Amino acid sequence: MRDNTWCFVYDPETNQQSSEWVDETSPQPKKLKFQRSRIKTMLITFFYSQGVVHKEFVLAGKTVNAEFYKGALDRLLRCIQRVCQAAFCSQGFFLLHNNVPAHKAASVCKFLNPKNVSTLYQPPPPPPPPPLPHTPKNTPAI
Repeated sequence: MRDNTWCFVYDPETNQQSSEWVDETSPQPKKLKFQRSRIKTMLITFFYSQGVVHKEFVLAGKTVNAEFYKGALDRLLRCIQRVCQAAFCSQGFFLLHNNVPAHKAASVCKFLNPKNVSTLYQPPPPPPPPPLPHTPKNTPAI
């Protein structure tokens, strides 16, 4: 399981953008194939049992630090207040964070505390299992 997913950026043209005037005797212009760009972008998604609540793309070259994450949380809370007003007023929701430093930063906690947002953190992953004992090929089985 992965914590984040990289999305490739597509820049599609509309039919109007790609249309050209051609002479009746000219061959029809060929449309270019829809191609994936070499640019990757990160998508931050907040969801609940019914689907996606809020999503936003991280601009190329932008780092998701505590300040950026606070801005995303502010936009999320405004979206929840607009879309799910009953849940927002009753504090009937919580945030489940993974163990990324930006999620646990003091400034993020200070931002969420006055808003009475309950937060949960995923436990750290278990340590890897110990390696299997190595037995040489010519050792008799016990």
